[in-house]
Amino acid sequence: MPESSELPSRLSVSLHQPGPIPLDADFHCEAGELLALVGPSGSGKTTLLRAIAGLYRPISGRIDCGGEAWFDAGRRLSLSPQHRRVGLVFQDYALFPHLTALGNVMVALDPLPPRERREQAMAWLSRVRLDGLADRHPAQLSGGQRQRVALARALARSPRVLLLDEPFSAVDQVTRRRLQRELAMLREQIRIPIVLVTHDLDEAAALADRLCVLHGGRSLQAGPPEALFRRPASPEVARVLDRQNLFEGEVIEEDGEQRLAWGPWRLEVAEGLEALSLGERVSWYLPPSDVVLHRRGRPSQGERENPVQARVETLVVLGGVTAVTLAFDHTERTLSFEIATHAARRNDLARGESVQVSLLAAGIHLMPAQDLPDDARTMR
Repeated sequence: MPESSELPSRLSVSLHQPGPIPLDADFHCEAGELLALVGPSGSGKTTLLRAIAGLYRPISGRIDCGGEAWFDAGRRLSLSPQHRRVGLVFQDYALFPHLTALGNVMVALDPLPPRERREQAMAWLSRVRLDGLADRHPAQLSGGQRQRVALARALARSPRVLLLDEPFSAVDQVTRRRLQRELAMLREQIRIPIVLVTHDLDEAAALADRLCVLHGGRSLQAGPPEALFRRPASPEVARVLDRQNLFEGEVIEEDGEQRLAWGPWRLEVAEGLEALSLGERVSWYLPPSDVVLHRRGRPSQGERENPVQARVETLVVLGGVTAVTLAFDHTERTLSFEIATHAARRNDLARGESVQVSLLAAGIHLMPAQDLPDDARTMR
């Protein structure tokens, strides 16, 4: 299979404009890396993808790939989409209905002699597991097969960057998971930046090396998925990432130690309090995995860490896992976590039941204070 002889390139994006589509985005994607742009509808994800491809011209900013300027508003420079050599897979695949699968891929190889075009197109179809389907038209292909044709066509250009705009949203769940696995395997063979736009946080976490969180056209935070999910930079990032356990507290001193005052409780925090002033208000987040339900009649040493009293507000059994929501007297905000269904039954959990849980100090993540509206928008 022919590969590009060019050295791997880094994609850098810095775009800014007040309108008509507000943008204040800065991010990069290394060669061989998959970066997922995540955020609610209207956050600018597709606009940024179109700007990288050369299909949209922002008012201000710069886009570089491998040290070459693709767009520089200050110099009034904007390379055409053809000169940027970007592979783009649209949400609806945008295949030519009158062409076969082979014909659609051959379109990307126009500069080559006909025989070589056909050979390379057939090789790409084989690479995306479409052997034997070269002569079928898009209407004769399943959604997953059409997606593979679109991906083969995008990669046949030997692109310097691959852009994926909600590429799996038009297929069923089983096909979606299979295509995600195939993309994960394929990207090991292509050393170019890959930028994925998706509304699916699970998909982003499974596929991406890094996430870039967007809201209102602004890039709020970028980093590995696990880091962002456990330590969002702000309550705004936490809400966009659908993190539920967001609260507010105050830094106090008790017995010579700084603590986080949350209603009637004084919580230990593993790190972050020492950098704050007494009386300072903070927002804080706790991952569901750092909530420990106390076992009835069998207390353990770990359960003595930040014990708090609550009542069960909801119980939702999801097969072997039960989602639990706890309510408190001092706040309208709730605490969510999951436990094994057999453990929920063993502890006789029931709606309205009083329970005790521990909030592990190492999991408490402090952020600058910010209002936490109950109707905050998330991606879900």
